[in-house]
Amino acid sequence: MNSSEIKSFAESIKLTDEQREILVGTLLGDGHLETQNKGRTFRLKVEHSVNQKDYTDWLYEKFKNLVLTKPQVKEQKINGKLYQKYWFSTVSNGAVRFYAQQFYQNGKKVVPKFIAKMVTPLSLAVWFMDDGSLKSKFHRARIINTQCFNELDLKRLQEMLLKKFNINTTLRNQKEGKQIYIPSTDIEKFISIIKSYIHNSMEYKIKLT
Repeated sequence: MNSSEIKSFAESIKLTDEQREILVGTLLGDGHLETQNKGRTFRLKVEHSVNQKDYTDWLYEKFKNLVLTKPQVKEQKINGKLYQKYWFSTVSNGAVRFYAQQFYQNGKKVVPKFIAKMVTPLSLAVWFMDDGSLKSKFHRARIINTQCFNELDLKRLQEMLLKKFNINTTLRNQKEGKQIYIPSTDIEKFISIIKSYIHNSMEYKIKLT
């Protein structure tokens, strides 16, 4: 496509309900919205470890109609260690501008004030696939890595989980911030909500012993 065709393509983009739900989930997790024109349009960038290729491909399929280039592998050096990442990005478009306005303040990711109205079980599943994990192989409890969020954001997330899904949580201190901790008493309820949306490559995250 030439530049005018890409512009026309971007302007024609409309998100489906499913795409909106997945977008909310991945923005709570590892997804990022980027702008190159001071907020007029944004593109979604999805990047995971190459070990999560199958999951990233699933996300790509969900946003395929917004993407011009298939997922690619790149190498990234962090603290002298080389990592392989697998990523894709959508074209810049105005359809996701509302979400950028809700999820970012001064270039920093935040939790929207009305997050409870935005999150669905599918959103919750994507968030957990992005950032959820087992506390350890000896525990049924689960954690969600929310260290990038401040106290107000964490409070909004906890209130959303409790009021909308009746999931009790606590916060767990880490050096980089705080994780949301889902205790064993609530984990079966939590998994029952998200189970039907979990990609098969991520099923190990919800398997109960």
